[in-house]
Amino acid sequence: MSSESLLPAGACNQTEVFAVHGADPEVLAYAMAKYSRSALSMRESLTEISTQRAEKFLNTFYFQYGHRSIADLAHIAFAVERLSLLAAIVLVDEQRWDGQERSTRYQNFLKSGWYFPDFGEDRASGQLYADTVKGLFAAYERTSAAMLETLREHVTRPDAITPEAYERTLRARAFDVARYLLPLATNTSLGQIVNARTMETQVSRLLSHPVAEVRDLGQKLREAATGPAWNVNEQAGLAFVAELAANPDLAAKAAGLLTREVRTAPTLVKYAEPNAYLMKTQAELAQAAAELLAGHPIAPSPLVDLVERTESLEAELAATLLYSASHQPYRQIRDLVAALPQARVDEIIELGLRHRGKHDEALRAFHAGAALRFDILMDIGGFRDMHRHRRSTQIIQSFTSVHGYETPAEGDVAGLAAAGIVADYQATVETAHAASARIAAGSAPEAVQSALYVLPLATRIRSLFKMDFAEAQYISELRSAPAGHFSYRRVAWEMYLALQRQHPSLARHIRVTDFTQPIDLLQR
Repeated sequence: MSSESLLPAGACNQTEVFAVHGADPEVLAYAMAKYSRSALSMRESLTEISTQRAEKFLNTFYFQYGHRSIADLAHIAFAVERLSLLAAIVLVDEQRWDGQERSTRYQNFLKSGWYFPDFGEDRASGQLYADTVKGLFAAYERTSAAMLETLREHVTRPDAITPEAYERTLRARAFDVARYLLPLATNTSLGQIVNARTMETQVSRLLSHPVAEVRDLGQKLREAATGPAWNVNEQAGLAFVAELAANPDLAAKAAGLLTREVRTAPTLVKYAEPNAYLMKTQAELAQAAAELLAGHPIAPSPLVDLVERTESLEAELAATLLYSASHQPYRQIRDLVAALPQARVDEIIELGLRHRGKHDEALRAFHAGAALRFDILMDIGGFRDMHRHRRSTQIIQSFTSVHGYETPAEGDVAGLAAAGIVADYQATVETAHAASARIAAGSAPEAVQSALYVLPLATRIRSLFKMDFAEAQYISELRSAPAGHFSYRRVAWEMYLALQRQHPSLARHIRVTDFTQPIDLLQR
């Protein structure tokens, strides 16, 4: 007698698990949503659902009733190619994001091309922009070559490593330094897999951005989601249909099945528009921050500052909102806010919510209460690697040259000093910063935004990372490992030291790699 026959009436122990392939993302989302509204199985639901029924359902439950979790079930893959590094940083700034981008550590970006903004009638600024970008790429090429030669002189190839692997590893280490000179205008490419809910938020955020390229990117993403997708099997399907030409009815049926047009999210993303809540709030917060911080120069701050919790939750919220609209360190703003009357603190918080619409999520600054807050001031290139840690809440200040830049003069990369090119490097970066200031003062459309593109990745950017202990432990261990880039290895080490000072009994459980000790440069 089987064990199943011994079960009481109505009992069933026959769990079934199967993968689903071939369903359109919105149709699949509808089928999964039906679990909450129907007793049908997945096979039965997908068999009976048509694209039109899915659209009707989503129009009702997603847009009218605000059941946004349904869009979490529709996952879509996108290729985004030939966008600037600046636009890529903005694009991927989603906490619910999965993807990969071209690596500045492993690829030579000389042939990537670069973005050129609309300068209108301001030809002088356009020429200065082009000359600056070309100058940065020329310095990038010089630095790559000089660093590679220096590394060959300093690092002996062991017999266990092939000449090809040795050369490839040293070239990557050379790129580790040269990438500091890549301008934000540099083109890159990335792939992302996001659910339709994240996609809608992402498109709306991009359409609200002050930079024209980013707004255009939002429009293109919306069109890609709602328009026909590229079908990887289309050519094979067409070839098969051609073989069936002798039977027109069968050929037509095969064509409809194998080469039909698929739109990945024609319903869920079509209404994504610029976010009035975001745009109005950012403008008002910028004004409030300017008023509160007037007469308070940017205070000196370390590479990593673990800001201890001494303020109320209300003060943290207000300080974080102002931090997002300024360039001051979090500690400086926190202390100023903590000294304000409670009524003024409440007013700042109100600014962050005043324009919130019916279906708007509160700004990321309201993700408050994390035990650990790291205020980090590092180069943009290294920040892009730290940006991947989405289990933390990241409040990122805007690009600027006011914080200066990093010079990788020495350390585990043999350094610019060993290569004898420190002066050339610094002159190149400072020339780019000066050009950025001149372009920002020009008459071109969006002159201030266009000026940001000539900032090299050496330029420092400030960001606030809020997290729990597990994430701090993970980042410190992962990013301090010898295979990593020296920029974020240093940040990870400083995060550990800050934890050690404030929480010594917890820090001893972190398996950190000491940044101050020599490493094997051939370990990747």
